[in-house]
Amino acid sequence: MYNAIVVLHQGHGRPLWLMQGMFKANGGCGYVKKPELLLKTDANNEVHDPKRLLSVKTTLKVKVYMGKGWHLDFKRTHFDAYSPPDFYVKIGIAGVAADSRVKKTKAIEDNWIPIWNDEFEFPLTVPELALLRVEVHEYDMSEIDDFGGQTCIPVSELRTGIRAVPIYNEKGEKYPSVKLLMRFEFVI
Repeated sequence: MYNAIVVLHQGHGRPLWLMQGMFKANGGCGYVKKPELLLKTDANNEVHDPKRLLSVKTTLKVKVYMGKGWHLDFKRTHFDAYSPPDFYVKIGIAGVAADSRVKKTKAIEDNWIPIWNDEFEFPLTVPELALLRVEVHEYDMSEIDDFGGQTCIPVSELRTGIRAVPIYNEKGEKYPSVKLLMRFEFVI
């Protein structure tokens, strides 16, 4: 059973990124199969109760190695007028409440090609509904941190191994050169 959702949006930001991420599933065709969890009924003939605690099905391990390409897609002074950027990555899960959390790497100072080598673990109770959210920001001591890029990927679409993950701007348009080198692993 497939469900189509038509969404009208105004502006850009996390809600749009999540929507774009969800529809990367199933080849990006716009139809996403409803997970079994939402189709099955329990003994009381009720569908999934989001308040009920579920056991962890799998743990997603994510390692963020490095980022590259900003120096090709941005002017030298885009982030800082007098020094290279200080990038960090916020990485998290958007999904059911039990799975949702955000973690972040350390900021790498003055480097257009930051190397983080930070690893994170995300226990998942409902991986079928989980999206991996990745945001790159440039640390700014005196103002609000600058946006460096983002991507959202359905956890069901992730494959084990090292991947070059493309990064998108605030409107959801892919940067020509910016990518993160990441490793994904599922532990049961």
